[in-house]
Amino acid sequence: MTMDVRVASRVELASAAALFRSLGDPARLAIVRRLAQAPTRVVDLVAELGLAQSTVSKHLACLRDCGLVTSEPVGRASVFRLGQPSLLDVLLAAEAVLAATGDAVALCPTYGTAAGDQVGP
Repeated sequence: MTMDVRVASRVELASAAALFRSLGDPARLAIVRRLAQAPTRVVDLVAELGLAQSTVSKHLACLRDCGLVTSEPVGRASVFRLGQPSLLDVLLAAEAVLAATGDAVALCPTYGTAAGDQVGP
C-alpha cells in the first residue's frame, strides 16, 4: 500500500482493513510478536502464551490463511515463522503510534480496552 495524497480506492482500503483486523485479536498479535523474535513450534507458543493448543493452532491457521505466517515440518512438529518480514516494521510503527498517543487508543470508547476485547479469528 503506497501512501500519497490520492484518495485510496475501496479495494486498497479493504485490504488494509483486513490486515489490521487480522492483527486485531490480542492472541494473534501476541503470536506475531513472538514469531518476530524467532521461528517457533506450536508447543512452545502454548507454553509461552498460556493459551490452549487448539486456540494457538486456530490463530496460526488464520494468520497462515492471511499470508502473514508460514510453517515447515520439522520432525513431527511444524515450525512457524513470519511470512512477511516487513510485518515487523508494521509492529514497530504501531508501537511508535501508541507511544505518541499515550492512553488515547486504550481509552477510545469504540476500540479501547474499555470497549472489550473480541475473541476469535
